[in-house]
Amino acid sequence: MLTERPIARLTPPATLALAMTLLLVNPAFAQDRAPGRNPSQEECLNCHGDPQLATTLESGEALPLYISAEVFADSIHGLVGLECKACHGETPEVAHVAAPFVDRRQLSRHLYQTCSKCHADNYEKTLDSMHAQAAADGNLQAPICTDCHGAHDTLQPDQPRARISQTCGQCHTSIFEEYRESVHGDALIQQDNPDVPVCTDCHGVHNIHDPRTAQFRVASPELCAGCHADAQLMAKYGLSADVYNLYSLSWHGVDLTVYRANWPTIWHERAVCTDCHGVHDIRRTADSASRVNPANLLSTCQQCHPAAGPNWTGAWTGHNRISIERTPFLFYTEAFYKSFTPAVLWISGAYVVLQIVRGLVGRVRRSLR
Repeated sequence: MLTERPIARLTPPATLALAMTLLLVNPAFAQDRAPGRNPSQEECLNCHGDPQLATTLESGEALPLYISAEVFADSIHGLVGLECKACHGETPEVAHVAAPFVDRRQLSRHLYQTCSKCHADNYEKTLDSMHAQAAADGNLQAPICTDCHGAHDTLQPDQPRARISQTCGQCHTSIFEEYRESVHGDALIQQDNPDVPVCTDCHGVHNIHDPRTAQFRVASPELCAGCHADAQLMAKYGLSADVYNLYSLSWHGVDLTVYRANWPTIWHERAVCTDCHGVHDIRRTADSASRVNPANLLSTCQQCHPAAGPNWTGAWTGHNRISIERTPFLFYTEAFYKSFTPAVLWISGAYVVLQIVRGLVGRVRRSLR
């Protein structure tokens, strides 16, 4: 569980300065603070609608207290009519007395827990996420709700869909740049294609787990299969939906299945999709920078098979079924054995049956003598 550091309050002079600022901006504020009185949205904005309204925290950081009425009105919360008191408390005393903190990050980490009042399920998921673990380990810059969704400017997180990956890119800058140049990122950002995966499709939304674990690795082929085994989706782009089934029948896939069934928490080196195609930098096969481009395929195989020679990739059929057009030699070889093997088995079976009959007949004849 995520534990917060004790809240540090402003020094008396800083608290007095905040109160004086509010009084100077709006003298009616003193009347609005009558015990038990719930101010309206408009009354809150009488003070917080002033762009100059701000205070200074103990750290020396300036804390803007201005809220744009227009920006909030266009936010998700504004559109549904949520009022200030829903997040900041029922009375002005709660909202303003709880405000003092050492720095802005401490303030944010305290206030974001308000999100759990309405979004309890998603908040609970974040407590077991990699981000929460990073915070528990001392990294208080780890993302919280408002870092991804905003505070007073909360928008629909997937409209446009590219906003999801762009939001993640605020922290994961280098990974986002790789993704932007990939086949998925290019289709999303340049073409606004709704079918390609964004960060949350692979990593989860609020319950993000460590992708460097053995469990994540052994589950990654199924993750890719979510799209690449979808026949209808793949047909839309002229791609094969057989890749996952063919991978599962390959040595790599069979070996992975054995590991997953028996040792799911033990790291293994058998090839999964990302070992060959890349992680965030996946490109089209025809792209010269692709790891599986014919010019680069041998070096990709040599990551695991350092002794592989120039003929190694010639025996690789890719994620394609054997066909007379693509691989005629293998097609005829497979056709021969598909006929030859059953014929041998039938003849062998018939021979065994005849031997059994012969033995029984011989036994009967001997018993009659």
